[in-house]
Amino acid sequence: MKVNYSDLQSHLAQRMAPIYIVAGDEPLQSSEACDAIRAVAKQQNFTERHVLHVEKGFDWNSFLAISNSLSLFAERQLIELRMPNGKPGDKGAGALLEYAQNPPADSILLITTGKLDKSSQRSKWFSQLEKNGVYIAVWPVETRQLPAWIQQRMRSKGLKLTPAAVQLIVDRVEGNMLAAAQELDKLLLLFGAGQVDEQAVLEAVSDSARYDIYSLVDIALAGDIQRIPRMLDGLRGEGVEPVLLNWALARELRSMLSLSLSISRGLRAEQVVAQGRSMAEA
Repeated sequence: MKVNYSDLQSHLAQRMAPIYIVAGDEPLQSSEACDAIRAVAKQQNFTERHVLHVEKGFDWNSFLAISNSLSLFAERQLIELRMPNGKPGDKGAGALLEYAQNPPADSILLITTGKLDKSSQRSKWFSQLEKNGVYIAVWPVETRQLPAWIQQRMRSKGLKLTPAAVQLIVDRVEGNMLAAAQELDKLLLLFGAGQVDEQAVLEAVSDSARYDIYSLVDIALAGDIQRIPRMLDGLRGEGVEPVLLNWALARELRSMLSLSLSISRGLRAEQVVAQGRSMAEA
């Protein structure tokens, strides 16, 4: 069964599933989803916790052994399987399939992984896990959605932000939800419940956006002139040498000029781009 991140709390309030898969590349929501599952599991006396990291050479037999055993000092156990790349391999796929077909009544399995591709989601091991458990996909909040996310998060904590204060936070964190959450917690600690305006945010919120020269080149090529001055200020504050920035911009301009000349000589744009990619990978 698939459950949206926003619906996880209501799901947990009703009942716990024997298996949870939290997948995605957004660290804040992934962490908070796992924290919520752990908290409810603890309330329901899943007091013993095993944390297993799936790395090269991981022993899947140890995972099955833990799942089939129970400590003398605990009635129930939480097994956390951390699988960053979402690829368990043949042995892992077999072990997960075996577990999912008959999950132990005294255990909860919490799998955390990065974004799962289509092939992983179509695999037998994943299909069986989802059939008998819950799949929660966590996605980054888009920049245009971030103001509403900030407002909703602060309302839940009793803090009200003016529209100008919200936009200032959005500008400062550059889409980094973890940084946004940390700044909001700081505001709550400093001001408590009530309304916070732009001036208060200016005094309290640090600039959490971090840039590199390649990001600036991408933004320049995209023509986003409003973000460029702020990125330049950030790079200057981090001590980036201007010569490196000039080098990155000049390299990109030379590349674009070469592509333009090739197209003007009659080559198709797709062919020129393919050639450029091949040269870059060589």
